[in-house]
Amino acid sequence: MKPKTIKTLYWIFTILFALAMLGDAYGGITMQQAGKDSLAKLGYPMYLLVIMGSAKIFGIIAILQTRYRIIKEWAYSGFTISFIGAFLSWTVVGGGPANYIAPLVMLAVMFFTYFLWKKYESVKDLSATNTVLAGNASVA
Repeated sequence: MKPKTIKTLYWIFTILFALAMLGDAYGGITMQQAGKDSLAKLGYPMYLLVIMGSAKIFGIIAILQTRYRIIKEWAYSGFTISFIGAFLSWTVVGGGPANYIAPLVMLAVMFFTYFLWKKYESVKDLSATNTVLAGNASVA
């Protein structure tokens, strides 16, 4: 794939992922009834909705920023832990496929955006290295 194609796909899927997480974060922070029902069924305290919603907002910001790679890595890690935890929680309580497939789908989308980001970063770094090397060759 060309670097421009990789970059375009990365931003399309990352924005879609961010919008999905933003909707989920809003639902948690505003303590929507569906979230309350889910937490009650899972046996978790209600205040976890606000904590996870707030964490998702920070995670979205971290994934959308382009300057600090380490922060972005940690955000991807946090989302991974959240999705795996949701999958395992629903599996343990017997929530049925409808409840535990959604976290797996979001995990797959997130991994795809991560893969595209890493691919684009490697192509971008390689391009910058080649430019520097070509510049040094013309000076010599």
